[in-house]
Amino acid sequence: MSNAIEISGLRKIYAAQGNAPAKEALKGVDLNIPSGSIFGLLGPNGAGKSTMINILAGLVNKTEGRVVIWGFDQDVNPRQSRAAIGVMPQELNMDPYFTPRASLEVQAGLYGVPKADRWTDELLELVGLTDQAEAYARNLSGGMRRRLLLAKALVHRPHILVLDEPTAGVDITLREMLWNNVRKLNEQGMTIILTTHYLEEAEEMCDEIAIINHGELVVRQGTRELLGRADGKTLVIDTGERVELPALPDGAHPEWRPDGRLAISYPPSRIRADQLLDALRSANVPIIDVASEQPDLEDVFVELTRG
Repeated sequence: MSNAIEISGLRKIYAAQGNAPAKEALKGVDLNIPSGSIFGLLGPNGAGKSTMINILAGLVNKTEGRVVIWGFDQDVNPRQSRAAIGVMPQELNMDPYFTPRASLEVQAGLYGVPKADRWTDELLELVGLTDQAEAYARNLSGGMRRRLLLAKALVHRPHILVLDEPTAGVDITLREMLWNNVRKLNEQGMTIILTTHYLEEAEEMCDEIAIINHGELVVRQGTRELLGRADGKTLVIDTGERVELPALPDGAHPEWRPDGRLAISYPPSRIRADQLLDALRSANVPIIDVASEQPDLEDVFVELTRG
């Protein structure tokens, strides 16, 4: 199957409530997510990401459009489409008086997974909760609760896993454990959809990224290609001391950093790095060391969602 999810003309309008007017959260979004990929779904707060995820999970009814999950049209085969997807929510919603083992067993029962096909022990081991399997959820730390949410999303062996802000407020150790598990699941063929405000995570993990803003799809590209949209680099030069700078090519912006190094920002589409270095050498500016800084996903994100 080439696409794990196919979305066309997706609209969601929330009705007016009290003094609040009606709001169009999604404005005819078209988006295909390739099977077997790690796909980033990014956007500012209120952009429509959560609405889209809740529609995919069957928690929110769409106003218009078509959603196909793993080949099943939501309107024609709602049960099959829901069974194909697992969602790890951002909120820590769980019964505090259930143990992790009981929570997974109940979740599997809700999905209709026969007892012979359940993999509770393997899931507990996968997320590192074997030793806490019989502890009440209320006694688990915040990080352990997030691990349990991941396990609950996997009880029915979905083809697609949605991670909604999975590392918000967690420590580095848990973050590394989570991403190791995600990579392992992806290598086994699972499609991963990630929303995150940690843009460095999306840059490192995702094959492709879609950015949504004001309910509209702003861009969808491969991560490398998306990073290439930012026409800006920075040349960082150690001169040993602050010196008077010569005139630089139009479009280059020099500044002295607090550590004493010279940083020159420039658009590589119009200026080459060797032109900057030649200008400095011609003015006898000492060049002890040179480093180049590339634009990151945050630069692209800010540029595409500004306003």
